[in-house]
Amino acid sequence: MGSPAIGICAAIERVSWGVWREYEVLLAPRKYVAQVQRAGGLGIVLPPDEAAVEDPDLLLDRVDGLMLAGGADIDPASYGAEARPETTATWPERDRFEIALARRALARDMPVLGICRGMQLLNVALGGTLDQHLPDSVGNEVHRTVAGTFGEHHVRLEPGSLANAAAGKESFVVRSHHHQGVERVGEGLRVSGWSAEDDLVEAIELPEKRFVLGVIWHPEEDPESRVIAALVEATGGT
Repeated sequence: MGSPAIGICAAIERVSWGVWREYEVLLAPRKYVAQVQRAGGLGIVLPPDEAAVEDPDLLLDRVDGLMLAGGADIDPASYGAEARPETTATWPERDRFEIALARRALARDMPVLGICRGMQLLNVALGGTLDQHLPDSVGNEVHRTVAGTFGEHHVRLEPGSLANAAAGKESFVVRSHHHQGVERVGEGLRVSGWSAEDDLVEAIELPEKRFVLGVIWHPEEDPESRVIAALVEATGGT
């Protein structure tokens, strides 16, 4: 089969660089691609595309696995809720695109990994809902500390779960930065990881599929993490 191709969903952001100000770009953190490459895969960044919303196979036919990456808050309209004041800078076109890709990838039994926002998107794609501002629910800021930095906290994973197999351990310190999380769990998903500090949902998976995993932390920030490599390996290409 050769090197498997992993489609990494791109974020839409307004950025400034050089002489350019408030310029809309499509981007993906380099560390996602680097970990895919380190595991023997090819990282292919997928931009939101309305044609692929209508026919996700236009893109999915070109990749072997799908990574739902981090980024901005998901539009609460995607799960039938009104936006709270803390929910800002949403990109509904990205939500539509990724929900369509995720649902079709699941139907095709493609390996899927959701990271941070991607875990939340996976939950929404399966009919779940989100807690729009965790500090009000859990009473702490452990999951998002200082703007522009990753906080650290402990997670525990269910022994024998896919999350446990992918991470290679049951309890460890992770890096995270998010203020939203899973509220109602999507259809068929099983919770398999929790924050040691407050029991927040940290990992979800779909047992009936060969590899469908969502983690709220950022494994790409840990050079020793095996989570992204597990996605590549699940394609059968290495």
